[in-house]
Amino acid sequence: MAISYKKLWKLLIDKDMKKKDLQCAAGISSASVTKLGKNENVNTEILQKICTALNCDVSDIMEMLPDEDLQK
Repeated sequence: MAISYKKLWKLLIDKDMKKKDLQCAAGISSASVTKLGKNENVNTEILQKICTALNCDVSDIMEMLPDEDLQK
């Protein structure tokens, strides 16, 4: 299983936000945003900050996918 943050990027589009806007609103580092962009692991504190900033649930920004689905 692997993590996908595609839902986060779609949510940002819906809210007319850029990655830099998310970084400022959530108070997270650019390194964390980069990790999210690469579907890498991030601390749950980062996810909590994002959910608080976007007023959403963690399931609104990420999902678990079988490894083969990420290669598509």
